[in-house]
Amino acid sequence: MSEQNTINLLKHWLESQIIGQEALVERLLIALLANGHLLVEGAPGLAKTKAIKTLADGIEGDFHRVQFTPDLLPGDVTGTDVYRPEDGSFQFQQGPIFHNLVLADEINRAPAKVQSALLEAMAERQVSVGKTTYPLPELFLVMATQNPIEQEGTYPLPEAQLDRFLMHVRVDYPRVDAERKILQLVRDESINKAEPLATPEPVLQQAIFSARQQILALHSAPAVEEYIVQLIMASRAPANYSSELASWIDFGASPRGTIALDSCARAHAWINGRDFVSPDDVQAVAADVLRHRLILSFEAEANGISADHVVEELLRQVPVA
Repeated sequence: MSEQNTINLLKHWLESQIIGQEALVERLLIALLANGHLLVEGAPGLAKTKAIKTLADGIEGDFHRVQFTPDLLPGDVTGTDVYRPEDGSFQFQQGPIFHNLVLADEINRAPAKVQSALLEAMAERQVSVGKTTYPLPELFLVMATQNPIEQEGTYPLPEAQLDRFLMHVRVDYPRVDAERKILQLVRDESINKAEPLATPEPVLQQAIFSARQQILALHSAPAVEEYIVQLIMASRAPANYSSELASWIDFGASPRGTIALDSCARAHAWINGRDFVSPDDVQAVAADVLRHRLILSFEAEANGISADHVVEELLRQVPVA
């Protein structure tokens, strides 16, 4: 079976378990295949935790959840040297960051020092303690969550650290028909709780690494790459397109945004069975890639202009090459 068929089977199984959150499932797979990390924002109870935990069940990898709280220390995430009195030595005790899939639940509830320790590990793919550096697993994905409702006592992520996330995904309440299916699924699981959950054959890590190489080799026409570059440049020089855009954006996306837009568009095309990248793929992932990379002006915030609205306007103003 090809890697594409394997990933598609995994996607269909995830959608059968995470009902009403098809976009979140697809974004999780895009992040996995593009070798990036995900920031997910949504109200409690929208299956954010279940999504990544179920993904861990469907692949050859381990999972760990870290609940971020104000009293968390950097060593609680990365690990620390533990003293051994029997021989007077120190031994490194790995933290939860050394798992393949890590859920950083409510990341904005921990102080800046803890956030920076996590994000440094995400960016460098390694942890340094004392004079020793410890590499993280080759298959490594962090999904951090934020609750948009309760902001009291939180520590908002700085823009430079937000930029390290491949995508910022917003999840909403499921549709009416999906809500009915959720009721039925939970009822069936309760009735059959003595039976093990039917999971597909786990996707091997080698299949994921092979899929990543296929995605990197996917054909992307120069016109599509130029479209990506022009979208990013429009966010940096919005006055070249409209005075309205210029009044909304203070700072545009960094080169990380260009790379992320290309990577996510490639993964989106591959997951949907295409062997080339189209402008439609770029537009499909643009909001998730750019919403946390645009710094809006005070005027935009005062007028209730959201980052999503600005991205829509960028897509409208920048012509497809």
